[in-house]
Amino acid sequence: MRISSFTVSHFWLIAILLCIKTFFVSIFTFDLQLESFVQEFILLLSALGSSVCILSVALFAKKEKRLRVLVFSYLFATIILYGNVLYYRFFNDFITIPVLFQSRNLLKLGTSIFELITPLDVLFFFELPLFWLFLKRKVGVRKIILEQRKGKIIAIALVLLSTNLYLAHEERPELLTRSFDRKLLVKNLGIYSYHLYDFIMYSNMKRRIAFADNDQVTEIINYVKASKEESNENLFGIAKGKNVFLISLESTQSFVVNRQIDGQEITPFLNQLIRDRGTYYFSDFYHQTGQGKTSDSEFIVENSMYGLPRGAVFFSNPENTYHSMASLLKEKAGYYTAVFHANNKSFWNRDIMYDALGYDRFYSDEDFLITADNSIGWGLKDDEFFLQSIPYLKELPQPFYAKFITLTNHFPFSLSKKDEYIPEWNSKDGTVNRYFTTVRYQDEALKVFFQKLKEQGLYENSIFVLYGDHYGISENHNKAMSQFLEKKITPFETINLQKVPLILHFPGRNETRTVTSVSGQIDLKPTLLNLLGVSVENDIMFGSDLFSEEKKQFVILRDGSFVTDQFIMTDNKCYDKNTALPTDQSICMPYLEMAKKELDFSDQVIYGDLLRVLGEENP
Repeated sequence: MRISSFTVSHFWLIAILLCIKTFFVSIFTFDLQLESFVQEFILLLSALGSSVCILSVALFAKKEKRLRVLVFSYLFATIILYGNVLYYRFFNDFITIPVLFQSRNLLKLGTSIFELITPLDVLFFFELPLFWLFLKRKVGVRKIILEQRKGKIIAIALVLLSTNLYLAHEERPELLTRSFDRKLLVKNLGIYSYHLYDFIMYSNMKRRIAFADNDQVTEIINYVKASKEESNENLFGIAKGKNVFLISLESTQSFVVNRQIDGQEITPFLNQLIRDRGTYYFSDFYHQTGQGKTSDSEFIVENSMYGLPRGAVFFSNPENTYHSMASLLKEKAGYYTAVFHANNKSFWNRDIMYDALGYDRFYSDEDFLITADNSIGWGLKDDEFFLQSIPYLKELPQPFYAKFITLTNHFPFSLSKKDEYIPEWNSKDGTVNRYFTTVRYQDEALKVFFQKLKEQGLYENSIFVLYGDHYGISENHNKAMSQFLEKKITPFETINLQKVPLILHFPGRNETRTVTSVSGQIDLKPTLLNLLGVSVENDIMFGSDLFSEEKKQFVILRDGSFVTDQFIMTDNKCYDKNTALPTDQSICMPYLEMAKKELDFSDQVIYGDLLRVLGEENP
């Protein structure tokens, strides 16, 4: 049998191949917005340094296994790269260590995964059959690669990575303190070094939990007291004793409200509800979620704290102590608390987290009749979900706090023809086209739900809170969105697209108002507690009452971007909202420092389980 010789040249050939693959995928798949040759060089340097470092593991293997280890190291790197590509196509984000711990959820994604795979993806693995054929041959390895060149290769890898880190730090001096900005990290460190950094940060998170102290709690409480506005005393308790319906609208963004396609309203029921007496519509309201998406929105609304920069609190910190809205309403106002969500109760760890949040009952898929005919995509269709919930609602002790999480308007936005109230749109982007049909379906299901509540006598003595949980259409669909909105989707417009609807409806109240002030999901907890007549002392809430006469117009997004009444800061640029153009960055710097500080304080509370410490101080 012919014997192949594995030499230094073979090693560098494979390393350069991995580098080229990583570099071009990073440029053409990940929207890193490289603005100069220096940034491109930094990305190339990171790809080469990381590739050499990963593959050099093979140099420490036994001689007869060295080539095999090299190929498997290459395959490992390719899988990491491709996994991030799939994740990025939907979430416009990168995988983190906590997300990997949520891998059991991937088994339930169904058609969503297949929607993300394209025929060209085979190119990610085109060289692997050649490697396999090479491995089938009997391979001899020249000793020179181990005895004489191994040290040099390791040294080259370290020099490449050190130079990359130095240049990245020169380009962005605060790079390693912006762990919430994963695009910035990948742009400057590369995808593989980013994952190493993420592992270090995850380990540090666990350490922070172990060493949390009372001084942190005091500092954060003082910050909250000094920076947050007083609630509106005139509205305190105006909804006291009323049932609360909190309805999370899956993937619903504000751009569909009061809009039409082909002459038909996309959300006719919501449009009418906004005009009805007793309704307050917040037109400049933002989701503030991160990687946890729907679970993040739940966490933010329940706790008036931010989600984590990596992963989801529902998975990483379900054992923490929380002063959630559900638990406070139960303890201080005698509410019965329930969640309705027709999905597997362990999905996103909800069965564990809902106990931590203080819910009395979780109505999951086990409580609904789910068949092939009444379900699609992620599960039970919204109309059936609401209708099957009515009997349970009639049995709940009153007053109750009931949270509903819809499902149908979820990627990949699939719907049978018989359930379409409006046809798909006509762009070249099937995801965006289908989105309008599922939003319209959700809207109709809400209309019927309200009608049934009126028939069952559950409407008049209730208040309703309807809000979008997170974006449905990511930046990967900017071309179709530009066509629909008839304007270019710039970073400024991308932030505007993070607006989600918020509707507060009070049956029997005469006032109708559209509130145009800037606000976010983090403001819902203090708002509802004030309306329901629940006061809380020495709690940590980063939001403010939406009706406060002193409320600052300042919303922080999880990636560190922020919005005020005059400016938007994103991608390291400060935009004037009147012109939609970049302006003097120094104007935004004070707000940026405030955003970083508040996000860090919120992270400290979660990572250190500081509410438990607070409880120990005030038994």
